[in-house]
Amino acid sequence: MTKIKETLSIQDARKLVLLSQKLPPVKQKGTTLEATLSAIEHLGYIQIDTISVIQRAHHHTLWNRNPGYETSHLEKLIADKKVFEYWSHAAAYLPMCDYRFSLVRKQEIASGKQKHWYDRDEKMMKLVLHRITNEGPLMAKDFEHTGKKKMDWASKPAKRALEYLFMQGDLMIPYRQNFHKVYDLTERVLPEDIDTSAPLQDEYARFLITRYLQANGLGQASEMVYLLKNTKALISSALQEMHSNGELVQVAVGENNYYALQDSLELLKKPLSRSKLKILSPFDNLLIQRKRMQTIFDFNYQIECYVPEPKRRYGYFSLPILWDGSLIAQMDCKADRKESLFHIQHLALESGLVKTEAFTLALCKELESFMQFNNCSNLKLHKTTPSNFKPVFQAVINSLIR
Repeated sequence: MTKIKETLSIQDARKLVLLSQKLPPVKQKGTTLEATLSAIEHLGYIQIDTISVIQRAHHHTLWNRNPGYETSHLEKLIADKKVFEYWSHAAAYLPMCDYRFSLVRKQEIASGKQKHWYDRDEKMMKLVLHRITNEGPLMAKDFEHTGKKKMDWASKPAKRALEYLFMQGDLMIPYRQNFHKVYDLTERVLPEDIDTSAPLQDEYARFLITRYLQANGLGQASEMVYLLKNTKALISSALQEMHSNGELVQVAVGENNYYALQDSLELLKKPLSRSKLKILSPFDNLLIQRKRMQTIFDFNYQIECYVPEPKRRYGYFSLPILWDGSLIAQMDCKADRKESLFHIQHLALESGLVKTEAFTLALCKELESFMQFNNCSNLKLHKTTPSNFKPVFQAVINSLIR
């Protein structure tokens, strides 16, 4: 029997993606800590990043899904063994309920099937394991040579060994200290009742597909295997099987074809809060695949902190802005916490933005909360594109934000 392909307008496709991403957030039951855990379990991962010109990306991403989010939530959830740190497409916080699916990568690294970015140093790895076994949790600096320095790279082999043991699953990170990783034996970190059986290949493929589509609404095979080594053929085969048995539907959006879970299209019956604006992290789950954002949201985005300053168009750490179901602007920001001053270095509007007055009001409303989240009480606007928007925006800021 021929499977009927669903067709969605680009507007409905965007709506489905945003509802699946929990953006903007809707009111949730339970405590704010429970809402944070729910967001992590739904999204599947929260990327960790070190850049701190504003609140770090992992806090920022969670705050956008949970208005009651507190930066202490992640520490609490890790201490309660509800969340653990490992790797998705990058360093991330993952829900502990998904732990066994991290074993696939760990076993591939341990066996050599998947390359680690460091060479394997068996002697140093044994030394590191021995010390942590006997002394308890340790940081990389605890292995630094404190006597007469014999080599310029004296501390580096231990750091590499720690990361290798972490990536192959012998060590975990029970907590961080001043954002530095603390390592301990995996058996001392895991909950006692955790399932440590490695999934079969078919189960693993179904997990990756289902997780992706639950969080993203629509997906292509290439998006589901993004930065996941040795999974392309496995995912492609599982997608065909899941589609043929009715677990997935094919969806056409313009000239592009996607897969969706059978129940996902029911989300389109729910309203999307179009008036609520959200200032997103560059590492937000919605945005992490730039090509997808250009295809679905017609939003060409590049984080420019890695671009030489003379070549930057938007700024060092420009934040995409979501409003009215679209990605409609970028805002380069810096929080001067000592002075309690929030700098908008550059606010750049997309050419398709028409309802500038409503957008401005929505942005100012969200800025009040965002400034508080970044421990700032005052605001300074430096530049806008187009430039004639600056006096308009400044006037609204002066009237609404003290």
